[in-house]
Amino acid sequence: MARRSKAEALETRETILDAAIEVFHQHGVARPSLTEVARLAGVTRGAVYGHFRNKADLFNALCDRIRLPAETLCEGLDRLYEEDPLALLRERWAFVFRTLNDNHQWRQIMEIVFHRCELVTESGEIRERILLSRGEGDEHIARLLNRAVELGQLPQQLNVAIAAPLLHSSLIGILEDWVLQPRDYSLAEVGPDYLEALLDMLRLSPSLQRHPAPSV
Repeated sequence: MARRSKAEALETRETILDAAIEVFHQHGVARPSLTEVARLAGVTRGAVYGHFRNKADLFNALCDRIRLPAETLCEGLDRLYEEDPLALLRERWAFVFRTLNDNHQWRQIMEIVFHRCELVTESGEIRERILLSRGEGDEHIARLLNRAVELGQLPQQLNVAIAAPLLHSSLIGILEDWVLQPRDYSLAEVGPDYLEALLDMLRLSPSLQRHPAPSV
């Protein structure tokens, strides 16, 4: 009986999270109350508080259902990092493009994070998580680009300190724009082309080349 009750509690928790996604996606994070979430979930407000301390706790649990792009990029290096860093970069971003394109709930949560997440108490922890993962993503991309320079995949004079955050921010910007109008095109199909265009920019842009120090 206890086992069944535990399963039922878990099912209720997931139902509440599903409802929170719909409510936050439609109204943002700051304005809706937990009563609205409870109503959509078909449970009492007390049931919501039985699983989550407050709205911030609920919102953070909702965001745990996904991995932020930089988190996907940073998890577990493998031999491709040493042998073919650009292949690893392509592989990880192809996963992000494909998952965001194909998984409706991921898409909703990412739109909430990008566009419905006001600067309020409820969004504090997820914003800290975003900032932390963005910083780690910049560092990881810089490592990949430096290794690509060592292997001759990118120009020897590439200014990685500028190129890494530029590449990362450009890719995040593509995701932010796409979730607003996902029916315009398939991100799974077009996303890799965007990445290739950005890599061409790193190879060819004079503004991204380090200038040799002037002779004394």
